Amino acid sequence: MLSDTARLDLPHILTALPGPRARAVIERDQAVLSPSYTRSYPLVASRGEGVIVEDVDGNRFLDFSAGIAVASTGHCHPEVVEAIERQSARLIHMSGTDFYYENMVEFAEKLSATAPGGVPRRVYFGNSGTEAMEAAMKLARFHTGRDKFIAFRGAFHGRTMGALSLTASKAVQRKGFGPLIPGVFHAHYPDPYRRPAGVSAEDHAMACVHAIEEDLFRRMLPPDEVAAIVVEPIQGEGGYIIPPKNFLGELASLAERHGILLVFDEVQCGMGRTGKLWAAEHFGVTPDIFASAKGIASGLPLSATIARAGIMNWPAGAHASTFGGNPVAIAAALATFDLLQRELIANAAGMGAYILDRLRDFPRRFPHVGDVRGLGLMIGIEIVHDQESKERAPELRDRLVTLAFERGLLVLGAGRNAIRLSPPLIITRDQADFAVDTLEECLKLEA
Repeated sequence: MLSDTARLDLPHILTALPGPRARAVIERDQAVLSPSYTRSYPLVASRGEGVIVEDVDGNRFLDFSAGIAVASTGHCHPEVVEAIERQSARLIHMSGTDFYYENMVEFAEKLSATAPGGVPRRVYFGNSGTEAMEAAMKLARFHTGRDKFIAFRGAFHGRTMGALSLTASKAVQRKGFGPLIPGVFHAHYPDPYRRPAGVSAEDHAMACVHAIEEDLFRRMLPPDEVAAIVVEPIQGEGGYIIPPKNFLGELASLAERHGILLVFDEVQCGMGRTGKLWAAEHFGVTPDIFASAKGIASGLPLSATIARAGIMNWPAGAHASTFGGNPVAIAAALATFDLLQRELIANAAGMGAYILDRLRDFPRRFPHVGDVRGLGLMIGIEIVHDQESKERAPELRDRLVTLAFERGLLVLGAGRNAIRLSPPLIITRDQADFAVDTLEECLKLEA
């Protein structure tokens, strides 16, 4: 076990996990909460500060999940808390659907000014990533007059009916909910680690795009019926998969040839997580529409669907949200945005590079690590039974996640067999070292 547990910026485990208070809460939870929730381990959170989460028994954990990549500025950042307190004392709600908020305009201006491509944008505010994707789907259909979509295998875009129709991450997410929205076709997303033998990553990416034209468009899907191609620049729930750089550019060219809109889901990979404000910036591609949520407001419910100004041409009443763009959530988002631009995007880039450098030799040192990949603080570690066969090891991945929890490190799985590292963008080198050292210790136990 790692030694220096007296420090407030590192974990400190006082009880067996879960502790007695946590066990009591979990028992009550199981009696009244929906069984559809997924809990990877028995953490019962009580308070958070920075990168540390404390449970109801006083155990402290280092949070490398950030509430599923949401707490971008850490837990209860004082500038975000101050912005929330100041706004909530003035006005909590009037509904931006029917009235006007100045801070709503201000944040939309900031998003428009910093959006990829430097083109004029309009912004629609909702409450969650799945709402942002629903809005993107409706807008694409409205603007193009077309009704079909292309999404990708491994994609996760949300669980409401439209977004779920795009999602192709886990069968359990779709089972029992059909029929879903018709007219969604799924193509292959290029995985450099699992590309065909003897094929370069770039050629594999090209083949995935060409298959859309040569297979889908020739055999079953007239391209002039496709409203949008919807893609994550980096697949999140699919396993933190980073496509070759040419993939998104080739996809943009295909979309342009056929008058199809290009929609980026940046719900998880946006807002500075990759070391740039938007993941699209790494690939030099300008989406027509893109969606943001998760890290946008440091934990308050907010999402944004951001489109080229000429595309967002639907009339009053075509789409709206009672709570979307709530003034308190917007205040948190403005404080978050300022922190990101001032220092945290740069910290994500620097600390992400540091962690990746420390992880780089894991495949050589640990036979169950097949691949390490990442941009900024969006890092995936692929766990396999055997490096040669690349056979996925989901049970071992889950065991490693539990072992990390028992040692005070909060991480989550991604995809079938990857561990994701998605900490708040405020992490220090000492906290990064603790996380990597803990993962090393866990892997040694399972070697």
